[in-house]
Amino acid sequence: MQNQIKLSLLDSKLVHRSSMKKILFLFIIIFNYQISYAENKIAYIDIDFILNNSIVGQSISDHIKKIKEKKNSEFKTIEKQLSDKENDIVKQKNIIEKNEFEKKIKNLKNEIKDYRKKKLLANEEINKKKIDYTKQVLKVLDPIISKYVEDNSINVVFPKKNIIIAKKNLDITDSVMNLLNSQIINVEF
Repeated sequence: MQNQIKLSLLDSKLVHRSSMKKILFLFIIIFNYQISYAENKIAYIDIDFILNNSIVGQSISDHIKKIKEKKNSEFKTIEKQLSDKENDIVKQKNIIEKNEFEKKIKNLKNEIKDYRKKKLLANEEINKKKIDYTKQVLKVLDPIISKYVEDNSINVVFPKKNIIIAKKNLDITDSVMNLLNSQIINVEF
């Protein structure tokens, strides 16, 4: 009888192990099935490329370039005038009195200081304009990207600068840039 009890216990353990194996096997099959059919569409986009190479982006770059060239021309003229003043003062060093010479040097230094401030402010103003124009483009670009992602059932879009390596077919930059080009050509300057 004792042997029968032992056999009965052994049979129940084997049955229990067998059923556990079946449950585990079933769980693994179901889990793998769900993973294989759960498709997450991922893409990446190069916003900098779009901002620099789209029609509106090139328009902004050209406009900023013209502003910089104009300002640089103005600054070169001022630099030339300041350089001429400095040469004139140096030539007069032995002719005029020491106090008057120092006064002219002091005035020249103040003019140079003002020139540097104006140049710095002009550069800051140009950068501010570029940022403002870029913000205008991004306001238009954001809904374009959102609609593209929704229309193409994309779950996640990463910026290209954060991607080390990826398949080229995951890049949506050109498609989005074409949509942007069809919606906006330039911004108001």
